[in-house]
Amino acid sequence: MNKKFYITTPIYYVNASPHVGHTYTTVAADVIARYHQMIGDEVFFLTGTDEHGAKIEAKAEAGGKKPQEFADEVAAKFKFAWDELNISHSRFIRTTEKEHIKAVQKALQFMYEKQDIYLGKYEGLYCQGCEQFKSEKDLVNGKCPEHDTVPEKVSEESYMFKTSKYQKELIKKIENDEFKIRPEEKKNEILSFYKRESLKDVSFSRKNVNWGIPLPWDKSHTAYVWADAFLNYLTGLGWEGDIKGGSASNLEAEPPYKKFWPPDIQLMSKDILRVHTTIWPAMLLSLGLPLPKEIFVHGYFLIEGKKMSKSVGNVIAPEEMIKKYGVDGTRYLLMSATPFGHDGDISWEKFDEKYNADLANGIGNLAARTLTMTEKYFDGKVPNNIDYEDVAVGKSPVIVASNKTTLRTIIDVGVNNYIDSIKKDFDLYFSLLLVMKRINSIDIYISEYKPFKLIKEDKEKTAAVLYNCLESIRIIAWMLWPFMPETAEKIWTSLGLETSKELAKDFKEATVWGGLEPGTKVKKGNVLFPRI
Repeated sequence: MNKKFYITTPIYYVNASPHVGHTYTTVAADVIARYHQMIGDEVFFLTGTDEHGAKIEAKAEAGGKKPQEFADEVAAKFKFAWDELNISHSRFIRTTEKEHIKAVQKALQFMYEKQDIYLGKYEGLYCQGCEQFKSEKDLVNGKCPEHDTVPEKVSEESYMFKTSKYQKELIKKIENDEFKIRPEEKKNEILSFYKRESLKDVSFSRKNVNWGIPLPWDKSHTAYVWADAFLNYLTGLGWEGDIKGGSASNLEAEPPYKKFWPPDIQLMSKDILRVHTTIWPAMLLSLGLPLPKEIFVHGYFLIEGKKMSKSVGNVIAPEEMIKKYGVDGTRYLLMSATPFGHDGDISWEKFDEKYNADLANGIGNLAARTLTMTEKYFDGKVPNNIDYEDVAVGKSPVIVASNKTTLRTIIDVGVNNYIDSIKKDFDLYFSLLLVMKRINSIDIYISEYKPFKLIKEDKEKTAAVLYNCLESIRIIAWMLWPFMPETAEKIWTSLGLETSKELAKDFKEATVWGGLEPGTKVKKGNVLFPRI
């Protein structure tokens, strides 16, 4: 029986066009979603845009536009970018959708009637860039460290949410990993925050912000942007906000909500970790709903040591990368830029170097020369798989527990480690490193056997060498598919395989050695990755 798998990105704020930071999170989510599709899971992948709040109202006004018009334009840019990058999302949600607005109002009404929301007064420091209230401890030299701006002092009537009510329960769930936070240091950071500062009730409405969802019991207030946005993770699944008695078993909602809730993993960058591990789970407890199984936090992209930010103006746009490296080249460079969960310094120079080394000179060159030799020496047909015991890789850097390391062993070990690195650890960087080491091993294997010379002496042994190379490349294409789907499919096509038939297979079944039938007609296509 197939398992369900629900993955989300944050919904991105439409104050400006998508940049490579948004792209990193979304491609990572797509890789994980595709991997789970590849192993036969039933996947729901949600992304979208967050479109309410004071910042959007101000941006629209500055541009001489109405907020909805401004939001429509920027949301379209996000949709276009994700289409360009071959993102396989199940649903793209916008918080200005009527169904979302209705569900948010129902959920907030329930929380209000439960007395988890009450009328109060909020006084504090508010950073409009973050759309968050800040404490003095959050500031550096009196400024928000994310936006390098001085927060404004706010004192206004506000409906408050009893976040404090759920502190003990949340601490317990985080400590025992019922509500899992990774990497481990982020879990420790949040637990430290809970115990150091204690949760305070938070503002859930703004009285002087018109661009938002009106509170159903008091139309003079609109929902604070986070209270609105968090519920997208539910409404994106078709949840309509109807709850009876706060029991998860009594939810009135149509599938896919009933099938997929709760999320298996929610991806995000560390700047929104705190609100996702305090306000968001407290809202779910108030609503009587199960918490997400896991929050996974990745790092920032840095340029010259500074976080990439629309406010600072040091962003790289995804369309710039696609224009230079292509779609799959862009996806690869982002996923291989830094260990997942950690910050990474990027630059065009680093991207160029990695593109040429790993893609043009790596998988691109390997596929081209192996197919060329097959066409030249075996009339473009996969040669017979004659099992030569001495066809081994004596100098491979890949270490396995074997007296004689064969190419098959190297690939088999790589597949097993690859499964663990993605499924258990979401270690996308290491997964690609495993693939690149296998590509390097095949290059070494070709250098050792020199089929271009061996063909003059022993055609049968050359057949065995080339079969092993072709079969290794076929399996490597499977390992690359979640990261670079177009590239994997081009490789399968060049090996005489039909993509639809390949993708109908289960990953474990498809990566069993020997799947490439001798006699299959191969055809070298265009260069996969032209050198920069």
